[in-house]
Amino acid sequence: MKFEELSLSPKVKKALEDYGYVETTEIQEKAIPYVLEGRDVIGQSKTGTGKTASYGLPMIEKINPSSKKTQSIILCPTRELAVQVAEELRKFLKYQENIKCLAIYGGESIERQILALKKGVQIIVGTPGRIMDHMRRKTIKLEQVNMVILDESDEMLNMGFEEDIETILKEVPEERQTLLFSATMNARIMAITKKYLRNPKNIKIKAEELTVDNIKQISLEVKGKMKDEAVIRLVEVLQPKKAIVFCNTKKKVDELIENLKNKGFKAESLHGDIKQTQRNRIMKKIKAGQIQMLVATDVAARGIDIKDLDLVINYDIPQEQEYYVHRIGRTGRNGTSGVAYTLYTGKERFKLKDIERFAHTKIKTGTIPTLKEVEQIKNQKIVSKIESIIEEGSFQNTAILEELKQKGNDMETIAKALMTILSTRKEKKVEKQDINPDENGNVRLFLSLGKKDNIMVKDIIGSMIANCAISGEEIGRVNLLDKFSFVDVAADKVEEVIESMKEKQIKGKDVNIEVANG
Repeated sequence: MKFEELSLSPKVKKALEDYGYVETTEIQEKAIPYVLEGRDVIGQSKTGTGKTASYGLPMIEKINPSSKKTQSIILCPTRELAVQVAEELRKFLKYQENIKCLAIYGGESIERQILALKKGVQIIVGTPGRIMDHMRRKTIKLEQVNMVILDESDEMLNMGFEEDIETILKEVPEERQTLLFSATMNARIMAITKKYLRNPKNIKIKAEELTVDNIKQISLEVKGKMKDEAVIRLVEVLQPKKAIVFCNTKKKVDELIENLKNKGFKAESLHGDIKQTQRNRIMKKIKAGQIQMLVATDVAARGIDIKDLDLVINYDIPQEQEYYVHRIGRTGRNGTSGVAYTLYTGKERFKLKDIERFAHTKIKTGTIPTLKEVEQIKNQKIVSKIESIIEEGSFQNTAILEELKQKGNDMETIAKALMTILSTRKEKKVEKQDINPDENGNVRLFLSLGKKDNIMVKDIIGSMIANCAISGEEIGRVNLLDKFSFVDVAADKVEEVIESMKEKQIKGKDVNIEVANG
């Protein structure tokens, strides 16, 4: 089911569309209608299946924005989950400025939380202990609360919050809606449901099964600006017969597909705006091997089955961990092997850990292929092609060769000239003799920007990391002068930096980088 089919307000639907939420997960499809009806709900579903939206979206619809009183309270076992839930809810509230959501947890200044509460907060997400601290101080008042959500109930009970939960529930008006979500159900949880929930609707979602025996899973940490380049390098190095790149939004699909086509890749896009007739035509092309790559959103890729799909790239980490299962499970089928790469930024590292826990799997850490590695693969491809032509004897345009020989050129010279024509890279390469590493194995590079260009050391390092397959550890000393700068980088990264930074900017200014003289 798509979110647009649910009875949600236009503002909520617009926010969902902006963040790439198109199709519901199973728990969302089953729970949201009952919550909108006002029913109490017991939802049994693993972490990562989309429980936050299951209760968060209908909860938002029931908030009265004209009142600044607390109307909904969400109890979570940990500060990390409380923060995560609050961040997710703020996405849904993007176009509703009059509804405020606040995370309340221990380890943070309670005075700062009190100041925020005094301004008026309709939705509170918090840990039981800290919420009780505020209740004792009377800085949280629950008399206007009409919905209570217990998230990760089994974890809260395992952590000893049973008494705290009961204390909080007793302070909330009896005429309320109560929702309980948990990965597991036991006697203690059932006792709470019988005591505090009224005629609840039970929803149980079967856990997704993920077979990873034939799927190699690798994560790559990249800066946002480097993602397109990372996809291009992966495809050039891995040379997949067929691949799918998953993005979270239609906008990103369109941007990436344009970049790929400009680079000469045979790629097509699949998202919600693609008509069925066009979709059918695209699917026929990839199954016939006429195109190498699909760039798709989750909803567009649902239900498609492509034989010999040997590569999946998660350009974006999926919105729900459940989607990760669907995505990578499209490769490595029927006994074949497959590879799944997931690109992530530094602040998304915790999302990978959540996926590993959800899918009971291990995602190895990898590195982005360097330009040197890409070049080696291209050279190998040319060698293989030449060997194939020699073996088959399928020579063409031999008259040109005879003409060149008649002019006194030997075969080796002719071959070198032909290889030069074959080379598709027009950029000036870094000559090996120009590279003279110091005692630390570094080479000094010259940059045409300095202090007068209003740049700082962090701008230079940040731009290099964002645009090159290089880590901060591989960048040495940066000497920032008035009109230019010097940067030490590892010798094996010199070509990578110079080539990758061509036509790039640092803080909005064009920069020229070359090996420093002397």
